[in-house]
This record gives sequence, C-alpha cells and structure tokens, in this order.
Amino acid sequence: MSAYPKTHNPFADDDEDVEDFGRGGGYDDSSDSGLSEPERRQRWLQQEVMRTAQSAVDSSQRSLGLIYESEKMGTETAEELMRQGEALRRTEKMVDGMDQDLKTSQRHINSIRSVWGGFVNYFKAKPEATPPPETAPAYQPSSKLQNALTESKGQEHKYQESHPNLRKLPTSGAADSMPSSSHNGQPRNQVLKSAHQQLDDNLDEMCSGLSRLKNLGLGLQGEIESQDDSLDKLLGKVDNMDLKIRKTDQQIKDLK
Repeated sequence: MSAYPKTHNPFADDDEDVEDFGRGGGYDDSSDSGLSEPERRQRWLQQEVMRTAQSAVDSSQRSLGLIYESEKMGTETAEELMRQGEALRRTEKMVDGMDQDLKTSQRHINSIRSVWGGFVNYFKAKPEATPPPETAPAYQPSSKLQNALTESKGQEHKYQESHPNLRKLPTSGAADSMPSSSHNGQPRNQVLKSAHQQLDDNLDEMCSGLSRLKNLGLGLQGEIESQDDSLDKLLGKVDNMDLKIRKTDQQIKDLK
C-alpha cells in the first residue's frame, strides 16, 4: 500500500521547505517584507547561489593553500637530500684517501719484512710526489630534481600569500557583500561572475601546482635511488677497507 494518497505530490515537501525557509527558516531580511512570496523565494534562491559560489571559491583557496604547503615541504626535502648527497660524496672521498694511506702502509710493512727491503728501497727510484688533491666540484643532484626544485622555489611567495598564519584572511564573502537591492540583478551578476572567474583561476593554479608536485616527487624519487646506489658503493668500500685494516694490523703484530 502506498504511503501517500494518489493525489499527493511527493515533491511538494521540498516546495514547502523552500517556502518555510523563505518565511523565516533561514532567510531574514526585513527590507523584503513588502515582496510577494514568489519574489521572496527568488531572492532567497539568489542568495543561496551566491553562498554556494563563495563556498566553492573558499574551498578552492584552501585546497590551493594545501598544494603550496606540500610544495614547500617538497622543496625543503629536496634541499635536505642535496645536503645528504654532498655528505655522502665527502665521506666517499675520505674513504678513498684512507685506502691510499693503507696501501702506503702496506708497502712499508712489506719493506720491513724483507731482508733486502732496505737496500732495495735505497737504490729504488723515489716515487713521484703525489699532486695535491683537487678541489672537488660542488655536489650536483639529478637534473630532473634540480629543474623541479628551481620551478617550485619560484612559487614560495604564493605559499606565503596563501598560508593562513602568514596573511590576513577576509572576514566576509561575496554573499555577505551582495547588496540587498539591485537593478535587473546586475550587481549580483557581476559578483557571481567574479566568483566564477576566481574559481576558474584557482582551478588552473591547482592544476599547475599538482603538475609541479608531480615533477618534484619524480625528482625526489630519482635522487633517492641515486643516493641508494652511492650508499651501497660506499658500504662496499668500507667493508673492503675494514678487511685491509685487519690484515695490516695482523702483519704489524707479526713483526713484534
């Protein structure tokens, strides 16, 4: 059995809700007291459209701020990775220098252990002086990360402009600033058009921001993989040097 009589319109409840809201359920404008019920309903619908448009603009502003904040964190992570890569490069250079010192020590131990080592070394030509080490160039990350970092660093001013703690947020929206009366709806249309334009601009900037975030993420991934390879290489050198140190230490003990 149907819950409504045959003559009942199921959409009538929505109409009644709109009428109730227009009478006093959320619409309060004493200047419209002389308007007819259809005019009051039209005025309320217009205000609802404005509120919805402003809500969409505010939501896009918050989303844009989150994108800028994520991009800021990404640039800071990239800079930290670059410092880490520089530290790895310096460490590898130090390990290489220690390996050369171990080779020199090994030659001296071999000379001491040999009966004729002293005579051989006396008549042996002196080794050429080792040239001073050249200053290593500054660490260069992958070109993909460097390009993405440069592009994202250029957007820092937008991050500062959009961050809630770094700017003064507006206290009123388009719906609140809408005049209570208008001629043929022109002022309201202009405000609505401005809100739509702002929303379109925000969406375009969100697309650009997401594209930069993607490039930054790919650059970070490539840099991490590159540093992982460098770290594996460094660990191999350290393990090899550890074996040489143990061997040299044992040889020195045997000389006693």
